[in-house]
Amino acid sequence: MRSRFGSDRGLTVRMTVTLFLLGLLYVAFVAALIVLLKSWVLVIVVAAGVLGAQYWFSDRIALFAMRGRVVGREEYPELHAVVDRLSALADMPRPMVAVSEIDMPNAFATGRDPAHAVVCVTTGLLRRLEPAELEGVLAHELSHVAHKDVAVITVASFLGVIAGLVVRFAFYSQLFGGGRRDQNTAVVFAAVMGVSAAVYAVSFLLIRALSRYRELAADRAAALLTARPSALASALTKVTGDIARIPSKDLRTAQAFNAFYFTPALGSEPGVARLFSTHPSLEQRLEQLGRITAELGGAVGPGKAD
Repeated sequence: MRSRFGSDRGLTVRMTVTLFLLGLLYVAFVAALIVLLKSWVLVIVVAAGVLGAQYWFSDRIALFAMRGRVVGREEYPELHAVVDRLSALADMPRPMVAVSEIDMPNAFATGRDPAHAVVCVTTGLLRRLEPAELEGVLAHELSHVAHKDVAVITVASFLGVIAGLVVRFAFYSQLFGGGRRDQNTAVVFAAVMGVSAAVYAVSFLLIRALSRYRELAADRAAALLTARPSALASALTKVTGDIARIPSKDLRTAQAFNAFYFTPALGSEPGVARLFSTHPSLEQRLEQLGRITAELGGAVGPGKAD
């Protein structure tokens, strides 16, 4: 079923190109490991197992990590009502609704396809946002589901996960002949570490470039669906400011899932980290929403009701 979220050709092209490049990198990575480790069965089984687990269980993994749980309509009737209304407006399958009992204001969508999607919001977000702002955030997350970019990011991040696992496996399982360390073993060990580090670095940069664009695409789709870009801009401004005041310990715990969040879990002074962020800057997002407001014929600034 085609949803009423407009087709985003730029997003589709970028996702296709990114997956193609990562696919080439994956083939080269697996081939290099087979040559170095001389065990294609081990490499293929581990790679296939991790990819399958990420694809099929990404929703459960994300919910578990963020302490989220699926909630019923009787427990959160207003939240369900908003998701129902937006799903009907977008003409797309209604996702499951989950809530995470944490104070950090945020939201994310996960699931391998629209029929198995989950949209999760934190209690911190529910407590801080007005109804129109919450609607904008949920529309943003539903756009991710409709464009299937949640699954794309999940699959794309798999290569970096594999590279990291290889390094850990080499360290902790005595992969290269138990406790014996001869010159050949040291060379193979160094080669595996080097290849894994290079693969992780390339996949890291490709995924973040795609992630920044998909966030802008989701903002635009949400603003057009709700016809309230200023409400989404207000939510962005409010959530970003409040996240900056969350304790650093809590932010570090959440940062592993930044690619899935509505806004990244960054402190008040991200510095160089902004260059490698999964999200565009707040200024970029607000600037785009301002242009959409003008396109829709409005003249309302962030933070005011349409």
